[in-house]
Amino acid sequence: MVACPSCGFSNLPEARYCSGCGASLAEAPVAREVRKTVTIVFCDVTGSTALGERLDPESLRRVMARYFEAMQAVIERHGGVVEKFIGDAVMAVFGVPVVHEDDALRGVRAAAEMREALAALNDELERDYATTLEARIGINTGEVVTGTEERLATGDAVNLAARLEQAAPPGEILLGPETAGLVRGAVTLEALAPLAMKGKSGEIAAHRLLSVDAAEIPRRRDTPFVGLETLRRREAGPHIQQRGAAAVVRGPKAAPKQIAALWLTLLHAGRRRPATATPGMSCRRTWPSWACRRRPRCARSRSATSRPA
Repeated sequence: MVACPSCGFSNLPEARYCSGCGASLAEAPVAREVRKTVTIVFCDVTGSTALGERLDPESLRRVMARYFEAMQAVIERHGGVVEKFIGDAVMAVFGVPVVHEDDALRGVRAAAEMREALAALNDELERDYATTLEARIGINTGEVVTGTEERLATGDAVNLAARLEQAAPPGEILLGPETAGLVRGAVTLEALAPLAMKGKSGEIAAHRLLSVDAAEIPRRRDTPFVGLETLRRREAGPHIQQRGAAAVVRGPKAAPKQIAALWLTLLHAGRRRPATATPGMSCRRTWPSWACRRRPRCARSRSATSRPA
């Protein structure tokens, strides 16, 4: 008998689902921890303590529920995953479970849209509850460990995103140095003075997000190709120029492809100048004698008795 991990009901060995609760009896795959480069977004409501004093607990719960719902919709629309709600803060991860090459830009676009969505939500909250919300957002990109059972992402990149959110003024979005470098060219940023953050040994070069200018990161055409100059010099060398050869082989449709391929190989190995073989022309300088016997139109393949007197 197989015991159900959910309710403990005993099932037949061949059962795939529990007869007591309907849960699947298949073994859950073991989560595998991997290292990934992801983008972390922290969004926190400022002045939540004063908000709790002004509102009734039930009204406060409804206000925060609508706030969380609006923020989660924006995050998921840009391909992110909400890891957890911490009090009145939202933590989202871009790059889990699927990594995109523009995860940093996705996170920045989501943060900008979250700010706009909060402004629209405030109009409704002002009408229904006579209150508004202010939020600050921190974004950071870095290497983390994913696949753990309790958290989507673990690493210093998460801590720095939280510190950036705490350092941001209400209504502002701060980007870490890695995120700012990845989205450069698609957004407008303002460099800030290096920030000293709790738990960090050095100062952090943060940037304030002013606007999102493009839906994707523009492709750079001036990036140097590693080793390209060495390859060009090698191709321009005399040892390459002396090996150049070209050939155009034309023959009847019945001629085997192997003959042409072998002749091109022999030509490349033994000659240094182009050669052309066409039907009906003398192939004394182009086709080997054994190949001429396969060409009925070739002059060298005709027998002496077939020639006119």
